[in-house]
Amino acid sequence: MSDELRELYQEVILEHGKNPRNFHASDDATNEARGNNPLCGDQLVIYLKLDGDKRVVDASFLGKGCAISMASASMMTELLKGRSQDEAQSLFEAFHDMCTGEDNGHELPDDVEKLQVLSGVREFPTRVKCATLPWHTMVAALQGEDEISTE
Repeated sequence: MSDELRELYQEVILEHGKNPRNFHASDDATNEARGNNPLCGDQLVIYLKLDGDKRVVDASFLGKGCAISMASASMMTELLKGRSQDEAQSLFEAFHDMCTGEDNGHELPDDVEKLQVLSGVREFPTRVKCATLPWHTMVAALQGEDEISTE
């Protein structure tokens, strides 16, 4: 990765980390779950509102953590809106593969290319958990689980 691209990615992560989108509780959420990363102290709650067709109508979060986990949650909540539960699950699988460097045949759709800014975490295994915590928590919420931990 070029230095210019790495710098741009860092700027995007810092922007989402300092000014996260959809950072609020949702009183009308149909699904929610708590996520915890004991290794670095990241904690968050993901709120999802699904319609009768299991499509994400709204997504938000509250929490505290490093810039990577906050940026990941911010971008995730933006990208989930309008997607079906199955699409959200597929997006998680592709994002997880990107962050871990695994090749399980899942690829990010073209309309979510901005998630590429988090691809550099694969070079730092302890940071992978920071980036994927919101996503694991989202899946837990979709599956009706109350809580998930990275440990």
